[in-house]
Amino acid sequence: MLDPKFIRDNLEAIAIAAKNKRFEFDPKLFADLYEKRSKCIKETEELRNKRNEGSDAVKKAKSKEERELLVSQMRQMGPLLEEAEKNLREVEKEFEKLLLTVPSIASADTPLGASDADNVEIKKVGELPRFEFVPKDHIELSKNLGIIDFERGAAIAGSRSYFLMGAGAELERAIHSLALDLLKSRGYKQMSVPVLVRTSAMEGTGYLPGGADQAYYVEKDDMWLVGTSEVPLASYYQNEILDTAQLPAKVCAWSTCFRREAGAAGKDTKGLYRVHQFQKIEQVVICEPNVEKSDILHAELLKNAEDLLQLLELPYRVVQVCTGDLGQGQVKKNDIEAWMPSRNSYGETHSCSSFYDYQARRLKIRTRDENGKMQFCYTLNNTAVATPRVLIPLIENHQTKDGRIRIPKALQKYMGGAEYIG
Repeated sequence: MLDPKFIRDNLEAIAIAAKNKRFEFDPKLFADLYEKRSKCIKETEELRNKRNEGSDAVKKAKSKEERELLVSQMRQMGPLLEEAEKNLREVEKEFEKLLLTVPSIASADTPLGASDADNVEIKKVGELPRFEFVPKDHIELSKNLGIIDFERGAAIAGSRSYFLMGAGAELERAIHSLALDLLKSRGYKQMSVPVLVRTSAMEGTGYLPGGADQAYYVEKDDMWLVGTSEVPLASYYQNEILDTAQLPAKVCAWSTCFRREAGAAGKDTKGLYRVHQFQKIEQVVICEPNVEKSDILHAELLKNAEDLLQLLELPYRVVQVCTGDLGQGQVKKNDIEAWMPSRNSYGETHSCSSFYDYQARRLKIRTRDENGKMQFCYTLNNTAVATPRVLIPLIENHQTKDGRIRIPKALQKYMGGAEYIG
């Protein structure tokens, strides 16, 4: 969420930013509602002041007649104030609903573009594999090795479902252990978080109202299954004032995640690329409101993920995400894409995002600056690792001619010293 006054004073800039990010924003609608809200606030406050003044006057009345006259006047004012407060509540509700849809302005270094096809490659790391045999995809490899069962997954849970079995499940656990150990060594506090959350947490992190079609809603309990532990991690400090000594707060969590994949019908229906339930370790940072420090932390989050991919011995590239591929609240974003031989291309495995005060304003996470003035914090996040998607490049890039999978050295200690699966 943006500061309402900032939006009112920068309507043209917000309109341009919304267009670049492919979001709807009507500057006239916002300006009119802002003015209507301001008038309602003024009218309500004036009536409340008159009521308070009348109450004081009643206490100071010098005669019974004067007191009765003042009481009569206050009674007449009651319905007026009640109506004004009702109108204000209605306008505030309408204004809050509109405010939740206003996108943030992308950073100056974010490239213009309409879709992910316009993202700008920053660098490539690692050599692409050169197979001296016809490589198999992760579906065939895992089936031959008995480590993933797609058929039983679909039979029990529907499309885009799977079972990881034996060495497949061990491989997933090993990757998570490696990621958590790496983050712990770098000062990130590990947390175990709820994955069923209230609407306030989803709205606070920006996943509602715009992302409802991608989330699973438990109507009976008015709760949502999260698509990332970013939601509970960022919401952990909601409605709190953090001391500067607490910042930056660096946290991470492993959790099960759920996404409907709405709009993906017929796309990536086979294999592990696009599934409804997955496991992810997320990194979240809450820092003081300073763009330069936020950028430094953004680079740190990105490096954590890159270092993990290098430990997994996977070739990858980093891209700068363009305006048309940014989310509503994201100010800047980098994606990391690992090489997936079966796709003959790089596939997204990580998204590193900076929000500035967009989430913290919605969550009411604040701190005080050096002058004691209250300010909203900045938030950032990045995937540390997500499975099963990362299993695609790991299985495919490390396959051998005889159908085995080479286990990267960094993972071997988590898998009993084994060097191969199969």
